[in-house]
Amino acid sequence: MKNIWNFFAGTLVLISKGSKAYYCWVLFLLVLMAIGASAYVHQLNEGLIVTAMRDQVSWGFYISNFTFMVGVAAAAVLLVIPAYVYGWGPIKEFAVLGELLAVSAIVMCLLFVTVDIGHPERFWHLIPKIGLLNFPQSLLAWDVVVLNTYLVLNLTISIYILYNLYYKREPNHHFYTPLVLLSIPSAISIHTVTAFLYNGLGARPFWNSSILVPRFLASAFCSGPAFMLLIFLLVRKYTKFKIKDEAIQKVAEIMAYAMFINLLLLGAELFKEYYTDTIHLASVQYLFQGLHGHSALVPYIWTAMIFNVTAFFLFLIPATRRNNITLVIGCILVFVGVYIEKGMGLVIPGFIPDTLHEIYEYSPSGTELLLAMGIWATGLFVYTMLLRVAIPILNRDFHVADDGVGSYIGDQMFLIQQKPEEEPESVETH
Repeated sequence: MKNIWNFFAGTLVLISKGSKAYYCWVLFLLVLMAIGASAYVHQLNEGLIVTAMRDQVSWGFYISNFTFMVGVAAAAVLLVIPAYVYGWGPIKEFAVLGELLAVSAIVMCLLFVTVDIGHPERFWHLIPKIGLLNFPQSLLAWDVVVLNTYLVLNLTISIYILYNLYYKREPNHHFYTPLVLLSIPSAISIHTVTAFLYNGLGARPFWNSSILVPRFLASAFCSGPAFMLLIFLLVRKYTKFKIKDEAIQKVAEIMAYAMFINLLLLGAELFKEYYTDTIHLASVQYLFQGLHGHSALVPYIWTAMIFNVTAFFLFLIPATRRNNITLVIGCILVFVGVYIEKGMGLVIPGFIPDTLHEIYEYSPSGTELLLAMGIWATGLFVYTMLLRVAIPILNRDFHVADDGVGSYIGDQMFLIQQKPEEEPESVETH
């Protein structure tokens, strides 16, 4: 317990120190989080009527973001498999950063679900033996189980590896390898179950497709790695942590394959709907060309399509994939494109027209936008704090002192002094 306390006390000192840019970034995120919290208090007081969701469209901006972030979290498996299963060094050196991104993404997922329900204080109904989880009958119960399992696995693996590196020990692969292997099907399962939540609804033909699961996974392996690459390029530029070009290029190459599969599956869906030309075509028509004069989502989905196709060619051509400028442009395009396609472009059309053939054009309210902004800021804040600890440890700049009493970072040593009974008393800087 003493070693664990020293580790966490040292990390608290570490996240409290940084450059002016670091403080400004953290302050900016805290302000956005406060704005989001204020919007949530307003929603709690007034009810979900302050959102644009109604009986016709009961899932909106919150669930759109939730669906997208599940994909970002699942994408960590693209680093886990080559790093731990095949032991490929260039990716194994920073695979922990991908697992920490998955942790942050799952935190955001849970927050988006929380704000989407009208009475979050009733969460105790989900606690086994206290409430009634309805597991395994309920798909929502499966979603709760797989999301929390994936969160615990990634958090445990990351902390265990960083803890051992802090104490300058080689992590015991007999402990973390089974957890890593379990995290691979867990990553697939979180997005599979999310897709089942949609395509299991027979009354919603827009979602009722057997290829929704592979579409979800393919799009996840586009958007998640795109965000990772942007983070890795920033980390490599502004820290001493080294990330090899060959590792970045390998992730980019995998993204090109995933983007092709995503576009192919989308094209297959569109062919089926337009060629058969049944009444079920209405939702697709509303999304891509408008329906009975209603076309709110048309500009968004075509923007997403242009972004995705452009990004695909940028990643497919080796010259543009290896150029950092076009690589960054491609990552931004695919991230935004999939965000639109898999968010509003997937959730909203499933409700339009509704079962009574009414058309309600949904657009997120100001409260929804502010609350979503606060949740995104929370996720980025969590990831910032995790990176602030992980990068110095992985870089061997932050570790236990030679005498086992303090913590070294750079040319400074932080001493965790103990009372005779080994209780923590204070933190000093020498």
